[in-house]
Amino acid sequence: MIDVYIALGTNRGSRLGNIRLALERLRKTVVVEKISSLYLTQPVDIKGGWFINCVIKARTDKDPLQLLNCLMQIEKRMGRIRGEREKRTIDLDLLFYGEKIIKKKMLTIPHPRLHQRRFVLVPLAEINSQLKHPVFEKTIADLLRELQDFHEVEKIEQPISN
Repeated sequence: MIDVYIALGTNRGSRLGNIRLALERLRKTVVVEKISSLYLTQPVDIKGGWFINCVIKARTDKDPLQLLNCLMQIEKRMGRIRGEREKRTIDLDLLFYGEKIIKKKMLTIPHPRLHQRRFVLVPLAEINSQLKHPVFEKTIADLLRELQDFHEVEKIEQPISN
C-alpha cells in the first residue's frame, strides 16, 4: 500500500452533500486515513460559484493509472462533465502518489499546479505540512509560505470523521 493525497472540490448543487458522497465512494477505492477541514474557496481561473474544498490522505494498492481511472469514474457517476469549467459537481485531483514523479499524457504527479493553489495547499498543510514535494524538494509549509496566490480560503467546517 502506498500513501496518496487527493483533493476534492465542488461548486455545484449541494456542495457539502457532494463532498460527503465523494468521500463515501472514495472509501470503496482507497483506505482514507486523514481528511482536512472543509474550506470555502474563491474560484481560480474560472467563473462561477465559490467552491468547497478539502484534501484527504489515503492508502491504496492500485497503480497510479488505475487510481486515476477510479477517480474519473466517481466524477462521472456524480455528474461531472469533463471540459465544463464553470460548474463542477465534483473534482477529484490526485496530488501525490507516494514520492513518485510521473509525466504521462493522462497523468502528471505531483499535480502540476498544486504549488500555485492556496485552495490545495491550505488543506494539505493542515493534514501534513511537512510532506515534501518531490520535484521542488520543499515542504508543503514552505510552498504555502512562498505562495503568491491571494484567492480567499476560509475554513468552514472541521474534518468529516474518517
